Amino acid sequence: MQETAGGYRGYRSFDYLEPHRDYKVFELAPEIGRVPEHDLGLTDGQQERVARLLREQMAISLHEHPKILPADVSQLRDYNRTGRNSFGFEGLARSGMTAVFDNFMNGTGCVTSEHAWKWDDVIYDIGLRFADVAKQDHVVVATTLEQIFEAKRNGQLALVAGLEAATMIENELDRIDILYGFGVRQMGIAYSQANMLGSGLSEDRDGGLTHFGRRAVDRMNKLGIAIDISHSGDQTSLDVIEASRVPVFITHAGARSVWNTPRMKPDEVIRACAERGGVIGIEAAPHTTLSADHPHHSIESVMDHFTYCVELVGIDHVAFGPDTNFGDHVGLHDSFTQHLAIGKAHGVVDHPRVPYVSGMENPAECFSNIVGWLVAHDYSDDEIAKVIGGNIIRVLQEVW
Repeated sequence: MQETAGGYRGYRSFDYLEPHRDYKVFELAPEIGRVPEHDLGLTDGQQERVARLLREQMAISLHEHPKILPADVSQLRDYNRTGRNSFGFEGLARSGMTAVFDNFMNGTGCVTSEHAWKWDDVIYDIGLRFADVAKQDHVVVATTLEQIFEAKRNGQLALVAGLEAATMIENELDRIDILYGFGVRQMGIAYSQANMLGSGLSEDRDGGLTHFGRRAVDRMNKLGIAIDISHSGDQTSLDVIEASRVPVFITHAGARSVWNTPRMKPDEVIRACAERGGVIGIEAAPHTTLSADHPHHSIESVMDHFTYCVELVGIDHVAFGPDTNFGDHVGLHDSFTQHLAIGKAHGVVDHPRVPYVSGMENPAECFSNIVGWLVAHDYSDDEIAKVIGGNIIRVLQEVW
């Protein structure tokens, strides 16, 4: 069924095509109810406040992969090779979000190669997603702040196209312009492994931002593409913050002082980002934002990073980029460890493994639970409005 503006009407990915004939069909993971709901213990009054805040305020996820994984995650590589990832329209319609920074396949994109970050793969990925989105009316592609505001007024959800690295531009600076023309409005520097721009966080030695990387930062500034340093090495991150004329994002990470692995950011980088007006989005992908107080990864672990960052740099510089999808995210990591270079990036700190992150398992539940946690811990309406979207909007007003 076709969707209409202002409400989800049941569209599923590729409904405009004939299954099996026009595209290969995979059994998909459920968008809703794959794991038990997380009980925050809210009263009826607190639940009403959560609903009101999500209704009134702009809730923006700074980083997600809102695709639906195969039910059998061992089929993920074959699924990704088709270039067609089903999008979680139904789940997102229940999320309470105003906008989502969609980062597509990114490090798992293997349409034409065994390894990710090929130019053709990125174009396949973006084009097929946008074709799917164009066939319905609830999710709308946004390339300006006004389009995000309009989506909020219309009861729609805005999709902002993001890429976790600039690896696929190789040494072609004009490819940044091409990606901008295709709708990309946020892009990372390096994804764990080093590239022409700088070092990723899995490298033993971080050479910092290269000469070409400085030119790329300048081009992104001129175009109005928000820069992400989540997967960049520490020195490269500091160099990008210094080189950029506008604030940058750490779209999805946590604090290394809370959980000591390379995937988390040191205080020095978080402070430098905030001092230049930037924002850190708190991560929730499995086995990343753990804490000594909550080593079994859950929303409580995630919020330990949130509270630490708020104390470190102030509430004006913290947001959320949960980095979730619909399906077995732990299985995804297990399938793509070498491609993602996450084994080393996550470090060797011992911790209990969990099958999913309770309370932050998928894009449908993250923001209602985040707001619920903030309500339960007596944050004010103004404080909640800032961290669920307002801080991101402030940065985008400078960048875009």
